Amino acid sequence: MTSDIASAVINCAADDVFDFMADASKLDLWSFGTWRIELIDPGLVQGKAMHDGSAIYVRVLPHHEQRLIDYQVGHNLQSMTSRIFARVISGVEFGAGDQSSMLLMVALRGTDMDDARWCGLTETHAVEVRLIKSLIETGYDHRREPYD
Repeated sequence: MTSDIASAVINCAADDVFDFMADASKLDLWSFGTWRIELIDPGLVQGKAMHDGSAIYVRVLPHHEQRLIDYQVGHNLQSMTSRIFARVISGVEFGAGDQSSMLLMVALRGTDMDDARWCGLTETHAVEVRLIKSLIETGYDHRREPYD
């Protein structure tokens, strides 16, 4: 099994970044793998994979003290595994002050992923982290925009 890490420094306090990342209702703001979500239970969403429209489930499991979030992912509730993790680090810990933080997203490669799928996943996560940074820093929410 291999892994990939995407990261960004965000101009926002770590607790606020953590709250954003731990909010399952915000997954469709930034996650390309979880589009058009429906909240099933607190912390559990069903959505569609943007690349092929297949059903995808995500359970968001926040661990507040560590500022760590487990994202369990699967095509049905029985197949969910913890493949994505996010960690938020206060800027104080790396000399940037308390109004700054670092977001790390870690993806684990499952044995069922071929090279093309893994490459797409790692490229997508890099884009998602940059998108998250922008969304948090600007407060923009594309879901509020009317469709013309």
